[in-house]
Amino acid sequence: MPAQTEESDMTGTVGDRAAQSPPVSELVSTASEQLSRLIREEVALAALETRGKARQAGFGAGLTGAAAVSALGGIGALIAAAILALALALPAWAAALIIAGALLFVAALLGLAGWAAVRKAAPPLPRQAVADIKTDVAVIKDRSQR
Repeated sequence: MPAQTEESDMTGTVGDRAAQSPPVSELVSTASEQLSRLIREEVALAALETRGKARQAGFGAGLTGAAAVSALGGIGALIAAAILALALALPAWAAALIIAGALLFVAALLGLAGWAAVRKAAPPLPRQAVADIKTDVAVIKDRSQR
């Protein structure tokens, strides 16, 4: 029998080429393994993305908590000193009103910054992982229809 060259391999019969390709059961098994690995990796990516968003939400909640502590602690500690200082030039009630307004303004600014940070993190849906999974599903559907 003459030795086959690469050219004769390309023009061989269907039976020759079928003998060279893996059986369908092996192809299905490989595809199943790859799909399982892909799904596990996508789930791991989704968990990683969700942890990042939760960390960002925690930071925003911390800022909001700092705003509350600042408002309460600031009102308690500074009002007395500021009122006494302003009471030298104004009636005591006017001094108390001015100081309270200033402290509440600072608390509002801190609260808005914290709220904005929390909103930026919400919802904690792993958008990138969801988009990747949708792309993977579309590619699998496209290739399975060929």
